[in-house]
Amino acid sequence: MGQPSSVKLVEICRVAPKPGAQFYESTSSSSTTTTDSLIAYLKTSLSLTLKHFVPLAGNLTWPQDSPRPVLSYVEGDAVSLTVAESTDADNFDHLSSNSVFVESRAYHPLVPQLESSHERAAAIALQITLFPGRGFAIGTAMHHAILDGKTSISFVKSWAHACSKQVENGVSDIGSDVSLPETLKPLYDRTVIHDWTGLGLESIYLNEWQNMDGPNNRSLKIWELKAPPDDSVRGIFEFTRANIQTLRQMVVEKVSDLHLSTFSLVCAYTWVCLVKAQEVEAGKTSYQAFSVDCRSRLDPPVPENYFGNCTRGVLAFAEAKELLGEDGLVVAVTAISEAIKGLDKNGVLKGADEVYVSKFKDYLGVDGVYSTAGSHRFQIYDTDFGWGTPTKVEVVSIDRTGAFSVSDSKNGGGGVEVGMVLKKHVMEAFASLFAKGFGKH
Repeated sequence: MGQPSSVKLVEICRVAPKPGAQFYESTSSSSTTTTDSLIAYLKTSLSLTLKHFVPLAGNLTWPQDSPRPVLSYVEGDAVSLTVAESTDADNFDHLSSNSVFVESRAYHPLVPQLESSHERAAAIALQITLFPGRGFAIGTAMHHAILDGKTSISFVKSWAHACSKQVENGVSDIGSDVSLPETLKPLYDRTVIHDWTGLGLESIYLNEWQNMDGPNNRSLKIWELKAPPDDSVRGIFEFTRANIQTLRQMVVEKVSDLHLSTFSLVCAYTWVCLVKAQEVEAGKTSYQAFSVDCRSRLDPPVPENYFGNCTRGVLAFAEAKELLGEDGLVVAVTAISEAIKGLDKNGVLKGADEVYVSKFKDYLGVDGVYSTAGSHRFQIYDTDFGWGTPTKVEVVSIDRTGAFSVSDSKNGGGGVEVGMVLKKHVMEAFASLFAKGFGKH
């Protein structure tokens, strides 16, 4: 089990839009890139990218005369970029490996702190950590009140696109602008969102937030979530395409009228393994929460490149005794599939007024209550800054939120990775159960 990574601070700078934790391993093509030129490529391309994502250089505020928080950019605003260097470059191989458990806090030094106070909060913060002779890591901190996972990944991929063009041309400055693919160009038009429920969802959520910690709560300070236990570790588990097909066949043999998506199968199997590994009491009800992208489900549909938050929470539940039983996988996938099916049948906003943020913190880290972070549809392992695709991608925040991460597999082939943080003995039990279900030991 690896120790927390140690880094020394090289520079903290602010990168503005140009006027007018992911690990990348050094390869033969990138070994000729000096540290100075690598940082120059990343800084310049970031400035060019922010020209398309100007709000991300701004700040979130909540003026007393405004009924809602405001994301604003004024000239001079910029994104905080930290440049650091690992004091143990050889630790790169351990931190970027999927085959070993890593101490849960090992990635914390690789992720920047997002500036926030009761009155103001930054949209994003970025960090580049160098592992001399081995590679580098890009750490991101994003404010979830401003952008969802799809928008976050779109920004990172846009930055990568701009940087790769510089590397391809061998220059750190490619002019005052960069052209983005249509799929990455952010759409800022808020009129495309229609609340057809007639319930006033915005008012419901704002009132819930303001009443959460006392009357008229307008604090923008980021939640200070509980730190992970000292004996917790991180692990990543891969579902190959063959594994997913095995799960599908196992379910089809018992139930034939379910829509078995890759997401529902992966989450269901993970849910069952977690309930067993944590030895959740049979008499309890277990919950699986996840976010659903509403863009394509709204009426009319919202363009995929819509900037901001366009998700809602969905909750599936089942009795622990059923999840622990012989048909646990079928029970889990049925619960998840039915929850998603309900959105398509009743409309994605149906029941959205019943999801309250104040209840979320109460269940973080509770055995039997699970949630997801990310999506395999984001294709994060396709991201290329010009030096190849990532060696590893970690969602660092799951050690505090208690969620398990979901992404595409770095090995490609339609596979999926799930990452989680558990106490070491629970992780070992989970790993055994995970392998056993696919006939591995």
